[in-house]
Amino acid sequence: MLRRIRLAGRQRRAGERRQDAVIALCGTLAGEVRSGRQPGEALLCAARDSAVHDPVGHRRAAHDSGGLGEAQAAVLAAARFGGDVPGALAAAAGQPGAEGLRGLAACWRVAVDQGAGLAAGLDRLEGALRAERDQRSDLRAQLAGARATAVMLACLPAFGLLLGVALGSDPLHVLLHTGAGLGCLLAGGLLEGLGVWWVARIVRGAEAAS
Repeated sequence: MLRRIRLAGRQRRAGERRQDAVIALCGTLAGEVRSGRQPGEALLCAARDSAVHDPVGHRRAAHDSGGLGEAQAAVLAAARFGGDVPGALAAAAGQPGAEGLRGLAACWRVAVDQGAGLAAGLDRLEGALRAERDQRSDLRAQLAGARATAVMLACLPAFGLLLGVALGSDPLHVLLHTGAGLGCLLAGGLLEGLGVWWVARIVRGAEAAS
């Protein structure tokens, strides 16, 4: 269970870093387009500027899968050699946290195929992605109480055992070497697991509904 929690936390942080990277890419790309660069050249410059301005974060993200990885390389290759940039962006959007690239792909199609303003669309997309990120942060703060309840439920049995030892009894001997103790241990472990699972389910449900 602890390993699952740790892996889930690592994946969540990687998704948040991807989301931040997409927002930063939209802002930098909009600036490059306004400066007069063509969309493909602007995309290459925006990606290069992001790596230069934050080299430590870029290496860390690549190390723990927080960046776009091979999908980003495919997008840049499509931009450099005249490939299907919207398709590559849509494929990269399949990674958790990179969903905003679908909006970037849509802006790209409209701008390139119909001659619409790419910078204006990128500005609106960046604003929407920032608002979504802020909403998730607010929700996470509101769910902090539920998470604290789950942690408290997980720690209560250990606290009870320590309290029994402090009072001079031997709770481990009773739990592990008597029939009644084993029954209590089994029932308590089952109820403990159900309680933690139920609270975690409530938290996940609230996050998914948002």
